[in-house]
Amino acid sequence: MSKKIAVIMGSDSDLPVLEPAFDLFREFGVEFEAHIFSAHRTPRQAAAFAKTARDSGFGVIICAAGMAAHLAGAIAAQTTLPVIGIPIKSTLDGLDALLSTVMMPPGVPVATVGINGAKNAAILAIQILAVSDTDLGYYLDSYKDKMESDVLIKDQNLQEVL
Repeated sequence: MSKKIAVIMGSDSDLPVLEPAFDLFREFGVEFEAHIFSAHRTPRQAAAFAKTARDSGFGVIICAAGMAAHLAGAIAAQTTLPVIGIPIKSTLDGLDALLSTVMMPPGVPVATVGINGAKNAAILAIQILAVSDTDLGYYLDSYKDKMESDVLIKDQNLQEVL
């Protein structure tokens, strides 16, 4: 049985950005849970979740936060599971969240995707799970083949217009 993916958002206002990730999890048939925890307003609950995530069947954790964006780092400090950070666009066009998410001290890594990059975070999380789930790996291969095919069709359509 494949591991689950946890998605933690710092605020319910992050939910619209995360919907594409949830759609991909459903498409791939990957079990996931989503929660709202704040690194600053609910630090005990966030830490408790991170500390028990592996025993709860999770294989990877995605954290989405804007502004100070310490959520991914706070979670990564409490677990040895892979953590993927999604900086959410808020103030400073999300640059503050990006830098807060990507600049981690040695020994506490957070894989970080682009600002509002929920879809890439989902694909990366699925790829991490696919290391030990060959069926998921085959499904990823098909997904990437379809992306290639879609681009080639667009190129063909462009050539016909030109």
